[in-house]
Amino acid sequence: MVYKYVIDTFSNSTVETQFTILFVLNTILAIIAYKLGFAKKLPLLKSLFVYLLLIIGVGLLVFVFQFLIPAITDSQPLPITESLVAICLVLGIYRFRLHRERKAKQTE
Repeated sequence: MVYKYVIDTFSNSTVETQFTILFVLNTILAIIAYKLGFAKKLPLLKSLFVYLLLIIGVGLLVFVFQFLIPAITDSQPLPITESLVAICLVLGIYRFRLHRERKAKQTE
């Protein structure tokens, strides 16, 4: 759905522009998902390394699953962006409930 929207909206632009938009959107969602569910307090250099690997991984995912495989097999791209939105929502709800539960324990 997001892929189709980006492709339809930017149909007059180049593939590089479409890739960049999807890459930035997926990177932002992946960083949010990482921070909500998996991030630990790390030193600065280690955090930069983790985010660099995250950015490289997202770039590979977008290129392979949303551009390369659909072009080769003439199929629909995988819903990476939609999956990241769902992951962020679930992790956000989990963190919110965890925060409320911890706050309720503190008031007791």
